[in-house]
Amino acid sequence: MADTISTVTTEQRGRVLLVTMDDGKVNALSTQTIADIRRAVEHAEETDGIGAVVLTGRDGKFCAGFDLGVMRGDDVQAMANLVSDGGDLVADLYGAKLPVVAACNGHALAAGALILLGCSVRIGADVPCKIGLNEVAIGMVLPEWAFTIAEERLSRRHVARAIPLAEISDAHGAADAGYLDEVVPADQLLETAVQRAEALCDLHPKAYALTVEKMRGELVQTMHNQANTDRLAGSTPNV
Repeated sequence: MADTISTVTTEQRGRVLLVTMDDGKVNALSTQTIADIRRAVEHAEETDGIGAVVLTGRDGKFCAGFDLGVMRGDDVQAMANLVSDGGDLVADLYGAKLPVVAACNGHALAAGALILLGCSVRIGADVPCKIGLNEVAIGMVLPEWAFTIAEERLSRRHVARAIPLAEISDAHGAADAGYLDEVVPADQLLETAVQRAEALCDLHPKAYALTVEKMRGELVQTMHNQANTDRLAGSTPNV
């Protein structure tokens, strides 16, 4: 039986914890939703019998980015807190002690695309969708932590267009750019993601965690530091 946590549900499927975002709309990231995803990943890391996580959204919508009600509001500190919380989430995903597989159901814009960059394996549905960092197009500037993960994971051939030119791709273009690793038919997405995650459960857990720490630990800590700096400053780099 699934456990409901706000707009996030968790369900254990064998050795895999399935984490689903569904706010009934476009899956905008609120402070609560971010906290719930982080809590779910932490639960998986601490639970015997769970060896991987699958993070997914609702049909047609993986994540549309940060809650625009906050991002376009007058409370600058609330905006800084939300964006910094998002940085901590993406850093946690990238530095997780077990593999995190994204099952991207559709649109993944702004912070949604950054979540994809934080996951170990990214599988997308072959559906009409928009994936990418559209901040510049909507009058925003990426925070430092987002530049850090984007420059780490996006294809060198695409990074100069993906960020300053706010280039948006469909699923196949997103795989070429580095947001996704593979694209599968929509009706096979979740099954494929769970199968991939189940196979990753066979990795030695301590060896995986230590290897991730050696490979990604410094960058992950940099992201947390950058997010905390913005939070304490109570500001974001938006125009």
